[in-house]
Amino acid sequence: MSSPDTVRVGRRTVEVHRPDKVLFPADGSGRQYTKGDLVAYYRTVARFMLPHLRGRPLMLERHPDGIDGPRFMQKNTPEYYPEWIERAELAKEGGTVTHTVCGDAATLAYLADQACVTPHRWLSRVGSPDRPDRMVIDLDPAGDDFEAVRAAARHVGELLDEVRLPSALMTTGSRGLHVVVPLNGNHGFDEVRAFARDLADVLAGAHPDLLTTAARKKDRGERLYLDVQRNAYAQTAVAPFAVRARPGAPVAVPVSWDQLDDPGLGPRRWTVADALGQAETDPWRDLGRGRALGPARRRLNALRSGG
Repeated sequence: MSSPDTVRVGRRTVEVHRPDKVLFPADGSGRQYTKGDLVAYYRTVARFMLPHLRGRPLMLERHPDGIDGPRFMQKNTPEYYPEWIERAELAKEGGTVTHTVCGDAATLAYLADQACVTPHRWLSRVGSPDRPDRMVIDLDPAGDDFEAVRAAARHVGELLDEVRLPSALMTTGSRGLHVVVPLNGNHGFDEVRAFARDLADVLAGAHPDLLTTAARKKDRGERLYLDVQRNAYAQTAVAPFAVRARPGAPVAVPVSWDQLDDPGLGPRRWTVADALGQAETDPWRDLGRGRALGPARRRLNALRSGG
């Protein structure tokens, strides 16, 4: 076995084992990506990605044999991880889990060397794991009809504007979009999920041919599913700028609301080859600080009652 490469990342030196190992086989365009490419991408995008990761427990989606091989969803941090990687021991049913927390670019590079293709983040932070500061509505289409996703996003954004909550959009790198709402971290998961569910119910009631809240696929038909189930303790959502385990190495990328009108937009619009350019536009720069749910809840209740 060849000796690993070493890369300097900030104050750390990270070894990259088998950098030429193909993780993403060539797709229709003929492009393939190796572990070395994955490490290089995360090193480059780190300054934009880390603000969305710091202080949050992670679940790591690992593909040691590439995206066509077995997938491992890793919550517990192995003992062999370097001591300089941040950890957080958090409660689970019947015990605890020691999650990895990514606070610097060296950790991102190390995780990429471990074939972590996709980091999934909690919606809460280590210091207040029961109180999320993000709410996510996942727009999950029945197929690959992105026009349905585009229409659903507009409806969600309009309703959030009516209840005066700021929101942002992110491609998932898979099939749909995430609508992300910053919160002030003063509400428990049950309250946040109940609010998200009520929002979804209002939207599905107003657009019954397009949207549904049915959890079972057989009950959805061709309608887009408004998924709010990620708003729960220990549940995760794909992190902004995370690579997805799909051909071509697509990336989950923040976008502006104006970009929703771009006919070229799609859930896999950006890859590791060009996501940095989108990151540099800072599409979430106007998102602002998280809000309390109380006033928004009162406005939503008024809308539901016809007020």
